[in-house]
Amino acid sequence: MKPLTEDQLHFFSREGYLVIEGALDDADLQPVIDEIDEEINSLASKLKEQGKLSRAYDEYGFETRLAHISRETDEVARSLWNGTLCGSGIFGLIINPKLLDVAEQFVGPEIIASSVYRLRPKIPDYGYGAVPWHQDSGYFEPYCDTALVLTFWIPLIDATEERGCMWVLPRAHTGKVVQHTVNASHTYLEIPEEVMPPGERVILPMKKGDILLLHNLTPHASFENRSNIVRWSMDLRYQAASLPTNAAIDRIEGDSVPDLVNGVPMACYPPEADFLARSALRPNQVVRDHQKFEKLRREHISSPVTSRWS
Repeated sequence: MKPLTEDQLHFFSREGYLVIEGALDDADLQPVIDEIDEEINSLASKLKEQGKLSRAYDEYGFETRLAHISRETDEVARSLWNGTLCGSGIFGLIINPKLLDVAEQFVGPEIIASSVYRLRPKIPDYGYGAVPWHQDSGYFEPYCDTALVLTFWIPLIDATEERGCMWVLPRAHTGKVVQHTVNASHTYLEIPEEVMPPGERVILPMKKGDILLLHNLTPHASFENRSNIVRWSMDLRYQAASLPTNAAIDRIEGDSVPDLVNGVPMACYPPEADFLARSALRPNQVVRDHQKFEKLRREHISSPVTSRWS
């Protein structure tokens, strides 16, 4: 993928988000879809054998199968949610050179793949579907509020308004982390309407293969899926290795070293495992295979995330 233009970089700096159209192709995304399909097939077969599912619904494809399964049970959806899958397809997307090339333009050449990667199956009429307005930094340690933790939001199918595409509030990233509260269903943090920063909220329908870049202080949301299709997406995050990280790397001059007495956390998001995705200074510490990635995810000892919202 070509480097971002000065106009694109300026747009992100000014607005706090950027859509890159056609950044990825089927060769980049199909391994992820195949991995998800394989996991759904495995889980559905087990639930059918256990009598928890009347049939496996294997006559349906990627865009609709999970919707049919979820009308009977939410066990498959809950098993897929967030960062549970960590096979070669998903790992390959996280370390995709196209994404790392873009990330490098923002966070520099020493790139940490943040632990906070998420798989988002937005299922019609499903409780976790609507994600309220929030800033990603609302979930991170306060020490990292003034640094860039760059989000790549990647739809695996076309994301239309009916299916629950993304909304953003431009230019709010120049402010601070605003008050967040736990939403009514106790599934997400949300920004109460009375403290939402001012500005016009922008809807962002996107095609499969497009990428949305988000600043960690940019408020964003996605609402109910009113279609009969599962709106699949992933969000990945990257940061400079100089920021707090629990990745197993040598620290060099200028890096943040954990110091809880002085408020420097173990990582910007310590409950999950970071890893070094690209480095010229520490090439031997870059994680290059999904087995090591999976081991990191499985063996990481969780530590508390910020208590700023109690």
